[in-house]
Amino acid sequence: MAKISPVSIKYIVHLKFVSEGAVEKPDIIGAIFGQTEGLLGDELEMRELQKAGKIGRIEVSLNYEDRKTVGEIEVPSAMDKTETTIIAAALETIERIGPSDTKIVVEDIEDVRGSKRDYILERAKKLMGKLGESGKEISEMASEIKVSTEIAKLQTYGTENLPCGDISGDELIIVEGRADVINLIKNRIKNAIAMNGTRLPQTIKKLTEEKSDVILFVDGDRGGKLIIKNVIENAKIDFIAIAPEGKEVEELTGKEILQALRKKIRVSEYRVNNRKRDSREYRTPEPETKEEPKREIQKLTNEEKEKIKSKISELVGTKGAIVFNKDLETVKKVPLRRMYSLELNEEPYVIAVDGTATPRIIEICEKLGCNNLIATNFVSTDTKVNLVSV
Repeated sequence: MAKISPVSIKYIVHLKFVSEGAVEKPDIIGAIFGQTEGLLGDELEMRELQKAGKIGRIEVSLNYEDRKTVGEIEVPSAMDKTETTIIAAALETIERIGPSDTKIVVEDIEDVRGSKRDYILERAKKLMGKLGESGKEISEMASEIKVSTEIAKLQTYGTENLPCGDISGDELIIVEGRADVINLIKNRIKNAIAMNGTRLPQTIKKLTEEKSDVILFVDGDRGGKLIIKNVIENAKIDFIAIAPEGKEVEELTGKEILQALRKKIRVSEYRVNNRKRDSREYRTPEPETKEEPKREIQKLTNEEKEKIKSKISELVGTKGAIVFNKDLETVKKVPLRRMYSLELNEEPYVIAVDGTATPRIIEICEKLGCNNLIATNFVSTDTKVNLVSV
């Protein structure tokens, strides 16, 4: 039987089924081939399509609940949209599996080429960064690439590796986090540095003494006001700028950023206004923030790679992911589109995904505390997770 190439897969048909009795995976596969036989003619015969490599390996997952069998079926397709939807509709006509009445419903038809488009866009951003700025913006994609080029100018400063832009000039803007710096750079304001939290790093405190004009730019919420109190008491700050009420610096538009900076006030004026308001919120002591301990990443050894290789091979063409524990035992198998809601009882040692690991997938692995991520390609490598290409 011909094996479908993962490169050729265009769609995955996701189906749900409920069977009134206990059935097994072979019963389900048999019903799919048997009850669609002759239904659509020779050109769309399921067995022949799989032999020709137009239909991939059919995956089935099931559970037994209240004397019923419920589960999901995934059918990879290398055919065009029309033929794939016809096959999907034909599968809904299956009414029995083994001796049990069964209802099958198409939940979704996934276009798996989306990840390839993500890779193309991210790769184009990197190439744009090497070539420099281009004045030929002819589409939304070109605009996004240009923004990415600006963000590539993000640097780090000091022993704390604080995110910043070009802070070589006399004017300095202090913001709370990395996302704030990125938003300012995107809007062509490059002289910003982040505190990476609510506490003022010693690096920034020393830096303010070297600059002629220092602006503290904070969010328009209570947290921003607490930061103002802490920073102006511990560093040389000349002006204070505040985002519109209820908004964060990282979400401001270019126009809102410029307006907030134009409305900046001197620290002395801010203190006078603050005393007049006699606001209780400034009497609240600043909550202590505990630094999270740095997590040691345990990298996959060569022996472990060999041990896990055979288990990973079954991922090809499934557009799924497998989670392994420290003993390289399979903890869970999920479709990639369901990784965003994945919940685990322990930190995974390895997560292997089919195809390209997008920035979103890498972010999910970081949140889960994963040590090693295995994939064919990686759109981004800006992560502490150990990336392993297969």
